[in-house]
Amino acid sequence: MLELLRLLAHAGADRTPVVLTSGEVGERLGVSQQAAARYLVELERRELVVRTLANRRQRLQLTPAAMELLRTEYRGYRRIFEGPGRLAVTGEVASGLGEGRYYLSQPGYVLQFTERLGYSPYPGTLNVRLRPVEIRHLAVLKDWNGIRIDGFEAAGRTFGGATCYPARLNGRACHLIRPDRSHYQDVVEFIAPVRLRTSLRVKDGDSVKAELEER
Repeated sequence: MLELLRLLAHAGADRTPVVLTSGEVGERLGVSQQAAARYLVELERRELVVRTLANRRQRLQLTPAAMELLRTEYRGYRRIFEGPGRLAVTGEVASGLGEGRYYLSQPGYVLQFTERLGYSPYPGTLNVRLRPVEIRHLAVLKDWNGIRIDGFEAAGRTFGGATCYPARLNGRACHLIRPDRSHYQDVVEFIAPVRLRTSLRVKDGDSVKAELEER
């Protein structure tokens, strides 16, 4: 199935529908037309491909789920040949909205942090404002293996999930936390077992360097 997804992506189906017959797909894969047709039906059933008829041919386009499968494969190969990803960005300490204390104190998060990060974070994040160029550098995180914190429901409300990445902030071990839903566009948040402002002796406007490594 992955081979067929790769074939369709190379044909441009990741961006726009491509027109191919089952016979053409089979020829490119080195299988019979019947086998290719079965593969396409299975991909459609699994909601990995959208198929529509066009003059006795079919228009094929990959879905977001298919692209995520390909990204997962890419991450695996990249890690084999290049090793864990590494990244360094520099920004300025900034005050946040004050919501970190509330969210990081929720039992549904605390339990997961303790199990998956190995510690219960100080109830509050250190916010670091980045320049646009640094924000663009962080875009590679979408291809990294992060530590997943799942969303949950409690007291009649929904709490969103997040992904954490091991980091060092001015040399201090911590985690960058990226909520699935965030109010910030140019600010990233860091958590640690201790209050990072105190541990690093920093205040708003101070420059800090964050070094991240894929887990």
